[in-house]
Amino acid sequence: MTNAPGAIMKLAFAVPLTLAAFIGAVRAEDASDIHETNQTEAETFNARMYAGPPGSKAYACFIRRYDAEHLARHPRQKVASMKLLVSAETDAEDKQLHNSFRLGFRYRHRSGDFDSSGSCHHVVFVKDGSEVRLACGVDCEGGGIGVALSKDNKSAIVRLARVRVWQNNKPDDDAEQSLVAGADDGIFRLDRTDTGECASLVTDRKELAALRHK
Repeated sequence: MTNAPGAIMKLAFAVPLTLAAFIGAVRAEDASDIHETNQTEAETFNARMYAGPPGSKAYACFIRRYDAEHLARHPRQKVASMKLLVSAETDAEDKQLHNSFRLGFRYRHRSGDFDSSGSCHHVVFVKDGSEVRLACGVDCEGGGIGVALSKDNKSAIVRLARVRVWQNNKPDDDAEQSLVAGADDGIFRLDRTDTGECASLVTDRKELAALRHK
């Protein structure tokens, strides 16, 4: 089964599947330390993520381009640059706010653009409530990522163990691969920036127009 990386995804993951993907993404966490937030806590986190109440639709963009000095200090890091677009949209049927993610990156020693996407339906507490993260998963057992925020809300902290990716927006099996954490690719700190900087992650024209007007 494949996943179209640039498509708008219907966010309908069941709770156990989403949490299972998230637990796999953070790998070092004990499952007993993970539990869902209540509505107030989730709303607070969403307001931090989207720099205010998200309303019916909202976006947040985070980017990091690693310089030569950083890469020299981390010789085993595979990723040279990364973009993360987190989106929120109110579902017309259940009237609930659903989050999703799109991830784009370039390898250090390989050519081409790679991307992934999936749902982040639930906000969860991790490590006895010391941090709140979005639990994001790629369908068909494609792994996932955890997305937290820095204390000043200016950066996203992305954690992963394995996430399915596609090269150059190709949804076919031949282009399907995985980004695996390894020694230096398990945690990424990405800086918040204008949402237009993440336009390359969006292929739907209507959504692209909405993103650029945010």
